[in-house]
Amino acid sequence: MPYVHWSDDLDTGIPVIDNQHKRIVEYINRLCEAVEGQATREQVHEVLDQVVDYTLTHFAFEEEMLEIVEYPDLEQHRKSHEAFSQRIRQYQQDFAEGHDVASELGETLRDWLMNHIRKDDHEYGHMVRDWMHAHAPNGVLQD
Repeated sequence: MPYVHWSDDLDTGIPVIDNQHKRIVEYINRLCEAVEGQATREQVHEVLDQVVDYTLTHFAFEEEMLEIVEYPDLEQHRKSHEAFSQRIRQYQQDFAEGHDVASELGETLRDWLMNHIRKDDHEYGHMVRDWMHAHAPNGVLQD
């Protein structure tokens, strides 16, 4: 499973979101290392749970932020998160039941995250940045 490399085209210009995305990338890369290395199944399971839990926490934070700025496409964005959340929870359950899906989950997370950031998250970027400049000049939502 190839590692994820952060590139400037993934930046949304919203520091707190970019930092969370970078953290998800770190977790995906840890999953890659665990799957490809000599990690035990329990160690892989631990990393898998971490990446899933953090990703779901990020989704909740992002949706709350979009609600605050009254993003007009919030419901569509939320539906995208919900659909993907169901998918990664299924991988998590499959792994817990003994199926070897960690590598596939890592690839799915990588591909979905890159596409989601470049398309969906970039669409709200300007609106959130404008809101931040108007309502949060002292660094709220900076990191």
